[in-house]
Amino acid sequence: MLEVFPATAKITDDGHLTIGGCNAIEIAEQHGTPVIVFDRATFEKRAESYAAVLGPRQVFYAGKSFCCVAVCELLDRLGLSLDVCTGGELATALRASFPADRIAFHGNNKSISELEMAKEAGVGRIVVDSFEELERIAKVGLTTRLLVRITPGVEAHTHEFVQTGQEDSKFGFGLADGVAFEAVKRAMAVPGCTLVGLHAHIGSQIFEMAAFDLAVRRLAAFANDIRKELGFVAEELNLGGGLGIAHTDDEITPDIEESVQRISSAVQREFEALSLAIPRLYCEPGRSIVGPAAVTLYRAGTVKQIPGVRTYVSVDGGMSDNIRPALYDARYEAFVADRMNAKQGPRVTLSGKHCESGDVLIRDVHLPADICEGDLIVVPATGAYTYSMANNYNRVARPPVVMVHEGRSTVIVERETNDDLLKLDRRLDGSKPG
Repeated sequence: MLEVFPATAKITDDGHLTIGGCNAIEIAEQHGTPVIVFDRATFEKRAESYAAVLGPRQVFYAGKSFCCVAVCELLDRLGLSLDVCTGGELATALRASFPADRIAFHGNNKSISELEMAKEAGVGRIVVDSFEELERIAKVGLTTRLLVRITPGVEAHTHEFVQTGQEDSKFGFGLADGVAFEAVKRAMAVPGCTLVGLHAHIGSQIFEMAAFDLAVRRLAAFANDIRKELGFVAEELNLGGGLGIAHTDDEITPDIEESVQRISSAVQREFEALSLAIPRLYCEPGRSIVGPAAVTLYRAGTVKQIPGVRTYVSVDGGMSDNIRPALYDARYEAFVADRMNAKQGPRVTLSGKHCESGDVLIRDVHLPADICEGDLIVVPATGAYTYSMANNYNRVARPPVVMVHEGRSTVIVERETNDDLLKLDRRLDGSKPG
């Protein structure tokens, strides 16, 4: 049961869930529901597993998975680097005083204003995603290190919405049509910048390591071609992130150190076979660090039984705090946090409160047969792409994020209020509502 929970999760003798030494019941009473509970120890342990193989500076945490000031501060303390995709994520890192030279800036459509922001901050690396971007970089006058993002034609066996390494992708430069070769050639000529290497990210929630082996083989062959034709030797090879995590009991989370070591060995093998210098290996994990580090607590409300069809258990959140099930059929488990040892009953559907038929968190999940209004429900493995994709559909305020560590709970993202929802609204005459 606890395999999909944070590493510090325990069940007390009276069946209560604790995380980071804090009782889930007390967290819900103190902070309300829905609430995302972030376990610092799990986050640190998983981040350090990457650093143990590559070294902390070569691990760029993918801020898109979950980014806030406190997380950026935590990454800095751990000595890791940071990957951002937008001006907003960069602004968050800078507000946390995260060292800009340890930031890599991603994105398939970086604007002039975002690149100017990166220039002013002194961002250490830009991952180039298009020819237009190369022109923007030159126009802005950036002086930084560049990596060219390659789509190596590898389709990871995952949901199509999180595949990014295949040829048909909005990201990067393809190998098959010579576009990647031309991109490297142009990147080498950008005034004031230094092209240092290649980047590839084949997708997310990957469990089969063979996809990485194939990507490395194709990137090594490409590196050999550009060395011969352009005289460029890649000093850095960034293979993105993508390691999967278990969201349900029938999935197994890959071991981080073993997986990264296998990728590292593949790089050494393929580059040595072509008599190429071994590039420094970098990665960009997000979900595999923060995903298992958090759970979401909800209060059960309406329980609707449709005889012979199904039972709906509605909670006080839904697709506004976790849109992943509605977006790409993400699967989760659920438990009753104050009755973790209770016998599981028939399958029910855990649904949200929004005015949308697709607002379903879990289609079929076993909960106690006597589930009722007021029960505290916990959904584990919600650290990644939950709060970062949260929204205000139906004008529902986003939940808080509470960090737990060694028996203490600290709010690191406050709960939104109705005033927050209304602060940008204006009346017909343009005035601010009172």
